[in-house]
Amino acid sequence: MPDFQLCPKYEKLTVFLGKRWTGLILRVLLEGDCRFNEILICVPHLSSRLLTERLKEMEELGIVHREVIREYPIKVRYQLTVKGQALAPILESMEAYAKEWLE
Repeated sequence: MPDFQLCPKYEKLTVFLGKRWTGLILRVLLEGDCRFNEILICVPHLSSRLLTERLKEMEELGIVHREVIREYPIKVRYQLTVKGQALAPILESMEAYAKEWLE
């Protein structure tokens, strides 16, 4: 198979999804928009520093939208964009695979 070459876009996606906590954060956001602390509660052992980093990365990629609600106290909600929601079949397939094949 010497002529086989990986697609650079596929590689970029697997590197992105392979980052620690990224898949779990996305899975939580598939359920609907969330506040920062709600995501932290849903993903055990995730630090606030790393969550901040991942959310910023996802926002820069256009996968997550950050909404600031101007009331007192100020609230921030995160939701998947259309681009982020398009990841649903991938994440759902991974979850189904894990349930069937991993112990």
